[in-house]
Amino acid sequence: MKSIRQWIADHPNLWEFILFNVLSNCATVVNFVVMWLCTGFIFTAFRNQPFSFFIFHYTNVESDLGLCGFLSFLVATAAAQTVNFFVQKNLVFKSSADFSRAVPQFIVLAVVLVIVSAALPAYSQALFVSWGISAALAPTLANIVNILAQVVISYPVMKFVIMKK
Repeated sequence: MKSIRQWIADHPNLWEFILFNVLSNCATVVNFVVMWLCTGFIFTAFRNQPFSFFIFHYTNVESDLGLCGFLSFLVATAAAQTVNFFVQKNLVFKSSADFSRAVPQFIVLAVVLVIVSAALPAYSQALFVSWGISAALAPTLANIVNILAQVVISYPVMKFVIMKK
């Protein structure tokens, strides 16, 4: 245990990034559970309804689940980001940032993440299906792509802007 503590003391930035990713799994679990609930139950009535607006193109209902897919990814990302705010602020960055300042900044970040996460799956799911992956598995793989994109965007913004010490 002493050697682990020493390693953490010697590599605080690396440890913070590891902790960020490990504890992001709280949000990841929320994201997957909400996405599965939404695509499997809550928004199934919209599965055959194509949806296209701005950069959001869920028009191939066989591969992207139409409006059901759009709403599912939107709700899953929003729920996950809500959990993520509290986990990252309190446990990873141990930020003393003023809540009234941090929340609006995080909301802007979350909106960016929601836009990316709601637009990207229509393209990634179609790509996965074109590679021969089943339409049943494509939403899960698209969600993995979304989560990776969110980490690449959110870690530096949270660390250096929203939750700086």
